[in-house]
Amino acid sequence: MTDLSARIRPATMAMHGPSPGVAFRSLVIGLTAFLTVVDLFATQAILPSLTRHYGVTPAAMGFAVNASTFGMAISSLVVGFFSPHIDRRLGILFSLTLLAIPTSLLAVAPNLAVFTGLRIAQGLCMASAFALTLAHLGEQCSAMDAGGAFAAYITGNVASNLIGRLISAAVADSLGLSWNFYFFAALNLTGAALVYFTINRVQPMHAMSTAASPLAAMFAHWRNERLRAAFGIGFCILFAFIGTFTFVNFVLVRPPLSLGMMDLGLVYLVFLPSIVTTLLAGKVATRIGTRPAIWGALALAALGVLLMLRPHLAEVLTGMVLVGVGTFFAQAVATSFVGQAATENRGVASGTYLACYFLGGLTGTAVLGQIFDWMGWTACAIGVAVALGSAALLTLKLRIG
Repeated sequence: MTDLSARIRPATMAMHGPSPGVAFRSLVIGLTAFLTVVDLFATQAILPSLTRHYGVTPAAMGFAVNASTFGMAISSLVVGFFSPHIDRRLGILFSLTLLAIPTSLLAVAPNLAVFTGLRIAQGLCMASAFALTLAHLGEQCSAMDAGGAFAAYITGNVASNLIGRLISAAVADSLGLSWNFYFFAALNLTGAALVYFTINRVQPMHAMSTAASPLAAMFAHWRNERLRAAFGIGFCILFAFIGTFTFVNFVLVRPPLSLGMMDLGLVYLVFLPSIVTTLLAGKVATRIGTRPAIWGALALAALGVLLMLRPHLAEVLTGMVLVGVGTFFAQAVATSFVGQAATENRGVASGTYLACYFLGGLTGTAVLGQIFDWMGWTACAIGVAVALGSAALLTLKLRIG
């Protein structure tokens, strides 16, 4: 985002003032990621309260809350197509500023249909900023630096899952549901301010695009077996993640666990280890290889799903830790792989990957929501395990060169 790599060309991007080094670069990348997607999963922490507020089923409310992934899938693809012609700074700044509008309107959404539409609008804005940033990282970082930059960005994503959920639960518990959304609108504007003060104007990447149309570039990426597998892995990862952390909320508030709203928010401290482990994803993948890194991460997540079937809180929480660590680690490695495997039109490749990733989340919500309503948590967990197994099989296709 700012001084993303010591090898970035000065004419392409510059920070205000001298470069403070890799640590500050990673901090700014992670903080920008946090403020970009903090709205995405924070609302999951208040799902039971929203379900009661609108008087609907868990599946219906879960789909409405996660409808943002539909907007993110569309926006990721569109921005990926046109990213070579979009000024990075202005695109991210505009997206985060605009995001505050649907976020604040969620406070007064009169029914579930309006709520769902506003969540889709949030997704459109979040993904445009997200996709522009990932495209930039893929284009500007050297192969050596890319893993660390992507890991820092995904780590900010992880932190948004933890801190966003804690904030959402705390604000809703103390001030009510409406103030929760007003608070997050303020965070959206804070993200826009961060971009304004830390990023100078980034030139559109015309020189790095080919003569092929974006659609032709997308088809070329789909013909690449390695990229096609990576897109499928992204789909499966968010399918599993959404299925786990949407519907486990209802397990936690029901007997025998019976947690309250604030306790439910504190449960999401389970994401704390993921902040540390995701930062290591780039180094681990470089040392042991992309495929072993993803397989190990998926195995941890699968073990976590098994533990979450137990009736004791300690085992459920341990399982949630493992699922969080495994899915975010695999996501960081897969995202970095796309940036390396796509030798040209990386903006289109990143946009296509993100579209598949977020479509996986929406599909997971729809499919696993119905399974949860009709057959319960155990059947839902089996669906999550199938998604993780599918990602492991697709990983066989990943290789560089």
